[in-house]
Amino acid sequence: MRKYFGTDGIRRIANTELTPELVYKVAKAGAYVLSKHTNHTPTILIGRDTRISGTLIESAMVSGFLSYGANVKLLGVLPTPAVAYLTRKLKADASVVISASHNTFEFNGIKYFSNKGMKIPDILEEEIEEIMESNNLVEMTAKNEKIGVSEYREDLVEEYVYFFRKNFDDNIEKFNKKDFIVGIDCANGATYKVAEKIFTTLGIKHKIINNNPNGVNINASCGSTHLEAIKEFVKKNNLSLGIAFDGDGDRCLAVDEKGEEIDGDKIIAILSNYLRKKRKLNKDTIVSTVMSNLGLHKYARDNGLNYIQTKVGDRYVLEEMLKEGYNLGGEQSGHIILLDYNPTGDGILTACMLIQAILEENVKASEIAEIIKLYPQVLLGAKVDADKKYDFDKDEEINQEIQKLEKEFAGNGRVLIRASGTEPLVRVMIEGEDQEYITKKAKEMVDLIEKKLR
Repeated sequence: MRKYFGTDGIRRIANTELTPELVYKVAKAGAYVLSKHTNHTPTILIGRDTRISGTLIESAMVSGFLSYGANVKLLGVLPTPAVAYLTRKLKADASVVISASHNTFEFNGIKYFSNKGMKIPDILEEEIEEIMESNNLVEMTAKNEKIGVSEYREDLVEEYVYFFRKNFDDNIEKFNKKDFIVGIDCANGATYKVAEKIFTTLGIKHKIINNNPNGVNINASCGSTHLEAIKEFVKKNNLSLGIAFDGDGDRCLAVDEKGEEIDGDKIIAILSNYLRKKRKLNKDTIVSTVMSNLGLHKYARDNGLNYIQTKVGDRYVLEEMLKEGYNLGGEQSGHIILLDYNPTGDGILTACMLIQAILEENVKASEIAEIIKLYPQVLLGAKVDADKKYDFDKDEEINQEIQKLEKEFAGNGRVLIRASGTEPLVRVMIEGEDQEYITKKAKEMVDLIEKKLR
């Protein structure tokens, strides 16, 4: 069991749990692990979201990297996928994103990317932890002229903007309509500047909300985890489509012109159909996690697509895609990986692909989403002690109830219960034909888990 890293890097309460001292160790150990095979002074990029603790964590990371002897380029506030893209573009040795993604402002986190712009695998995170816990950190101290230097390179955002212009400008200009207007919810997070810049560059008419971060309003009743804001905004302004990003910009969810949600499963279905028509869907295959709706499985089956499932976490989706040569995968939550463009979930990229598909098909957003029918689904979180969340299936009473539910919904739904990789929660997901009934059953299971594990 890893001590610090979860399914999406390290994520804790900033300054009390994710302390500067801990961050310094993570940086120094990470610099060693990710650059030990190089024969030159390593260069590491750092990007962050808009949390009030961002500069605190950034300062500690810079100290750790420079102390090891790595040079640092500070990118400022930038979406996670932009940092991943720039890592490859600039041929950096590694990069770090300081963000807690969709979590509230008091959390912050650390996500490492390799020189290929991909989240590092579990085995490297485990090696970083081993170094952190050893006495070797003192030995990894640069001296004299070997100490690293840092520089601010916020100008590099223009490289990311150019990436979109290069890939989408011609097509969107060709099919764009005067009355096609998109609403954008930036969650007061990392996309708050660059999203508007990209949409303006591409000539996509848009109206934008929640792009005024103050350090504590990131994800606060907005963004991809709180779609009520963009739903209301779209309907009130008679917009063609609504787009909602999360705090670090690697997720994208949408709503149609009626204010109805287009979740990650629907987006995967829409994009798979769009890409296949262009003969650009590798091996006619889509990859998702076990959390995806049963409707996505049936959509794939009915349309002659191969459907691969992985355990929860976009890194595991990517691993499967890389291993077998697939180019489309993602999660219900809106992490969509379009591997021909970027090796990580990219909210703005997903939005542009969705917009391009709608414009080329010359249909409304609600019409293009009819390609897939989702089962009613409820997902609840049981709040438990952090050190007990992985023990839920060891409790006899909980186990018996899980088995009863699985038997009851076999063939007509699905039951999935798992520990969260990023929060002190056990997540309870049930799919079935009756929304009211599955909600009742999920609440009963949550109550039982909380009773036994708190």
